[in-house]
This record gives sequence, structure tokens and C-alpha cells, in this order.
Amino acid sequence: MIIKETCIKCRKCIPYCPVQAIYVTEDKTVRIDLEKCVECEICRNAKVCPTNSLQMQELDQYRVLRNLFSNPLISHPDTGVPGRGTEEMKTNEVTGRFKRGQAGIAIEMGRPGTSTTFADVEKVAMALAPLGIHFEPHNPVTSLMLDKTTGKLKDEVLNERALSAIIEFDLPQEKVVPALETIRDISTEINTVFSLDLACRLEADGTNPVTALAAEAGFICSLNGKTNVGLGRPLAKEE
Repeated sequence: MIIKETCIKCRKCIPYCPVQAIYVTEDKTVRIDLEKCVECEICRNAKVCPTNSLQMQELDQYRVLRNLFSNPLISHPDTGVPGRGTEEMKTNEVTGRFKRGQAGIAIEMGRPGTSTTFADVEKVAMALAPLGIHFEPHNPVTSLMLDKTTGKLKDEVLNERALSAIIEFDLPQEKVVPALETIRDISTEINTVFSLDLACRLEADGTNPVTALAAEAGFICSLNGKTNVGLGRPLAKEE
């Protein structure tokens, strides 16, 4: 929030808001649109206000989700790591989450400049749930679900929004095409942008078994690889 008694209307904070929630009123007062605001604290952490008039307001148990999902400097209590997803998707060599024959999909909904509502997150999750996918239990979005078999979120959170929220799940490779087709279809019903991550174990000969499946569903993959060192943790054993 902006403390109006000390704000000098310099407007230095306005460019730092990633969702354009800070605006100037007709009487030249600087205000924050609380509906748009995702409580990311970027404006305050930038330390551009000369009078320290940007302060965090008291957040109730639902609005605090905006802060937890949007502030990159804090760790989410459900994961213990900063960000909206789980680090294990990137460290499969030590966690063994994805077995051969499986694929992992992450739908990163919202981006700075757009954000996302949890109502849109629910639409996507509920569209995918009938495929029998397995929502990652340690993902913060999954913890908001009333029913993991349907993807239904708690009604109290649907009006909240965040810079981004990630739906994360794994599924057998034979379900990759239906899942991607479902994502493409539901994309016309949501009011945000998203990026799509597709992960899998490489075959013994180094080939990627899901790129052809993505192409079959009408998606062109941008092949990006990431290798983590495990940081001393033992490698996962093949079952």
C-alpha cells in the first residue's frame, strides 16, 4: 500500500510494478489498484521511494497467496524453495520422479505484465484431471485443491491472483497427446498467457521419446536441456 501522508507523488515507483497496478488519479495522487496488485513487493524492494511510503499491507489467509506465489525472494512454505514450482522436476537424477515410459508436464500460467487468476488455474486443472493424471503433491497449486481427482480448487482462492502459478503433473507417455490437445483447447478459455514444459527421461541411445508426441499434438518443441549436479545427494536408482 502507499502511505498517502508521506507520498510526495514523484511516481518513481510506477515503472517497477510488473502488473501496472500503480496509477495516478485525476487529482495527481499515486494509488495502487488492489485488484491488480499481486503483492510481489517488487516496487518496495526496489527501494526507489524517497520517503519509504510503500509498505506491505496486512494480508488475510487468502490474499497472502498473492505474496507467496509472486515474490521471488521468499520460499513457499509447502516446498521450502523460492518460486511457484518444485525443484525436483529439475533434479530427476537424484529424485527419480520420472520413470522411463513417463512424462512430466508443467504449465507455467501468467507472466510479469499479465499475471493469472486462480480461477483460470482451476479451469486448466479441471480440464486435465479427467485424463487420470497425477498432480505433483508438493506443488503449491496442488495444495490448494479440494479434490485432486477433479482439479477443483478451494472456492476462497479463486478471486486471488499471482504473477504466475504452475500446474505440475506426470502421466504415462501414451497420455501426452491427449493432455497437450486438452491444454490447447482450454487455452482459448483463459485470460492469461502460459509457457509449457515437457520433461522425460532420454532413451538409452540419447533420443527424446516425447518430441514426436508433441508434434503429433500440434506443438513444436524448443529443445532445452538442463543438467544438475545433485550437490552431493545420491543418485536415484533405476527400478
